[in-house]
Amino acid sequence: MHSIGILGAAGIAPRSIIQPTRRRSDAVIGAVASRRPGAARAYAEAHHIPVAHDSYDALLADPNVTIVYNALPPTGHAEWTIKALEAGKHVLCEKPLATNASEAAEMVAAAERSGRVLAEAFHDRYHPVFLHLLDLKHSGAFGAIKSLQASFHVDIPFDPASIRHDPSQGGGAMMDLGCYPVHWLRSFMEGEPEVRSATAVLNPLGVDQRMEAELVFAGDVPARMIADISSPPFRGLLRIEGEKGIVELDNPCLPHKGHSLREWFGESYREHTLGAGTTYDYQLAAFLGALDGSTSLPTGGADAVGNMTTVDAIYAAARAGGSFPAR
Repeated sequence: MHSIGILGAAGIAPRSIIQPTRRRSDAVIGAVASRRPGAARAYAEAHHIPVAHDSYDALLADPNVTIVYNALPPTGHAEWTIKALEAGKHVLCEKPLATNASEAAEMVAAAERSGRVLAEAFHDRYHPVFLHLLDLKHSGAFGAIKSLQASFHVDIPFDPASIRHDPSQGGGAMMDLGCYPVHWLRSFMEGEPEVRSATAVLNPLGVDQRMEAELVFAGDVPARMIADISSPPFRGLLRIEGEKGIVELDNPCLPHKGHSLREWFGESYREHTLGAGTTYDYQLAAFLGALDGSTSLPTGGADAVGNMTTVDAIYAAARAGGSFPAR
């Protein structure tokens, strides 16, 4: 039985880790930690967690905790993930894994040294909807891939106190949202892109509230990526065009909350959905399976470093184009 400790009294944790764990019999939520006075205790009481720690170090020293779910802001991912791994804990870390590829590589190296499992929480990659897209590709249904488009829009009103708008906390559309469409593209193409160009629109704090990038994958396959935290309503799209057909997926990030697959192949058109559980349930099942070697984790190791490498390259291209200052 694994006991999961949550680093940070995070708003995402109930749906991303607490509820999925409570639907299983091989893991429990054992503890939560926060450095804000009283926050861990209040969070533990609200979510019926047996142990509350007033420091992150105390949670890492908790002998009952075998897995750490790192839900801290991006600037806390590398430091506390590495400390958790060195303390002998497995780690499921929220995305983006780090603030840059160098940090990500250090985290992956720490996991290898410690012999512990580290995965980045791209939960959507584990859902049957994304696996369906990969099955179509591997079956040859698309033929040669001709182009891709991935976009993610979420309305997050400007708030200088929000980590999503704060440069010191790793905020910005690219970090908060853009890492997802980058991951959709890389995961589908199963390779690393070249970033050709990028442009950003900045908020008053100098953080990107919108980022657009032009990428190219092996075989000169072009891809366009858009991330925007100031463009309601909530929507996401992954569009894949091949020589034999086109598929569009609405809501790749949270397909369990409603999605649509539109498929054009030859004279055939099909619009459908796939009945399945939540992305978070599939992610947790894969993570726990990886601890005994029964499943693989496509969102750890080289994949995590690769995603941050592309994110870094998009920022560099935006700076080179004059739309984004050095960070």
